[in-house]
Amino acid sequence: MIPTLDDIIERCHVVALPMAVRFRGVDTREALLIDGPAGWGEFSPFVEYGPKESASWLRAGLEAAFEGLPPADGNVEVNGTVPAVAPGEVEAVLERFPGVRTFKIKVAEKGQSLDDDLARVNEVRRLRPDATLRVDANRGWSVAEAVEAARVLGELEYIEQPCATVGELAEVRVRVDTPIAADESIRRADDPYLVAQLRAADVAVVKVAPLGGVRRLLRIGAELGLDLTVASALDTAVGVGAGLVAAKLASSRAAGLATQRLFVEDVAEPFELVDGKMAIRPVIPDPQRVQALRARPERREWWIRRLSETFAHL
Repeated sequence: MIPTLDDIIERCHVVALPMAVRFRGVDTREALLIDGPAGWGEFSPFVEYGPKESASWLRAGLEAAFEGLPPADGNVEVNGTVPAVAPGEVEAVLERFPGVRTFKIKVAEKGQSLDDDLARVNEVRRLRPDATLRVDANRGWSVAEAVEAARVLGELEYIEQPCATVGELAEVRVRVDTPIAADESIRRADDPYLVAQLRAADVAVVKVAPLGGVRRLLRIGAELGLDLTVASALDTAVGVGAGLVAAKLASSRAAGLATQRLFVEDVAEPFELVDGKMAIRPVIPDPQRVQALRARPERREWWIRRLSETFAHL
């Protein structure tokens, strides 16, 4: 049963988390948190998403807050994330991920070149010669550019979302030896199963919020029949907690859930990294942190309007 909009609004807190490293073009990550009867949920679709697309994010937050997450315990291996920074900034980023053995490196950033990407990847290789590397292009290349990048960047675990369409992913996959992973082609698609039907990817990158919650992620992941990497959508600690549950239950590859390390502050204590793994635990935001990180009044009003507009699409 879906709670009323008034009930959600009464339970919500809007926060603004400062970023330690600029990521996805933002220096501050805003989120609407819901203190529900079954736990805390998060509603934080990126600002460019409209109400219809944001509805899945709200379903995920309501699942956690009003239904509760599925039971899970234990540890989850995670990857570190390297934004599209200059080579000279890479070492400082890597130091945020002690014990991590897999790194996802952002590539194909607007205004940058393949040479920039290669310099960044090679710097990670130099500093972490035993690490497993994957890159994420966020749909930034054409088919020809993706094929060339696969040749130039060398051995990788996979290239995530090199091109925009499923058809382009399928074409790249038959032309390169490097495995291909799909992200936006699943979480932002009308038909998330087309990737598997067209054999366009070897790995599915799946995220709790865009797919509508942990339970729906697990169902879609099982039906895709691909290897899975569970990842964060630049979530707060609340969303990361849900992601860890999903990663454990989905038998994820090294999960992209250590993104708290990209924040200066978060609403709860960061998950500790021990030997490259994070332990599943309930996340209860610290009231003092929530108060200190509260968004400006006009931003809270913006998020409440967004919540109301999105609620109409549930």
